[in-house]
Amino acid sequence: MYRLASSSQTTSLHYKLSPLLLRRNRRSHQSQRLHRRNNQIRAMRAVIQRVSSSSVTVDGRIVSEIGPGLLVLIGIHESDTDSDADYICRKVLNMRLFSNETTGKGWDQNVMQRNYGILLVSQFTLYGFLKGNKPDFHVAMPPDKAKPFYASLVEKFQKAYNPDAVKDGVFGAMMQVNLVNDGPVTMQLESPQSSKNETKASTES
Repeated sequence: MYRLASSSQTTSLHYKLSPLLLRRNRRSHQSQRLHRRNNQIRAMRAVIQRVSSSSVTVDGRIVSEIGPGLLVLIGIHESDTDSDADYICRKVLNMRLFSNETTGKGWDQNVMQRNYGILLVSQFTLYGFLKGNKPDFHVAMPPDKAKPFYASLVEKFQKAYNPDAVKDGVFGAMMQVNLVNDGPVTMQLESPQSSKNETKASTES
């Protein structure tokens, strides 16, 4: 014979379970928000800083340095392709972030027109998200794939501009990046996501 629990017993059980249910719901909501955010971001990222000078030091030794030009931090998403690299390369080289010394007109010339340097630095932390207080980088391209992909990006810059003017850091190394931001001028850039969304839609249909 079954006996129904009294209202007081039900209430007591409810209060005992509530903290556990709240923790589960909180974790579920955080996971859903992170999943939605990760699905929304499917692009290569670049942070471009106009500099008077910049350098990269590894193990106490300067491995790359430029004078006036652009310091470009590159974040590679796990879904990035050559088209993303082509877009970032083209946009960075053609961004008119410099004044025309002849005419005095501001925001008129790109880095190539000024014959300035470019320092590229791979930075997977551009794809960091906080899970609680801890950063998560799982949407960044894994190192074994990102290393050759980044090397091909550097080559694109060198071929499109001037091999001697394009420098880079050391992939995967602990680097100290020094810069004198001129302005300051800092721009953020992402490759278009439309083609990736179309590819994803066709795959899911």
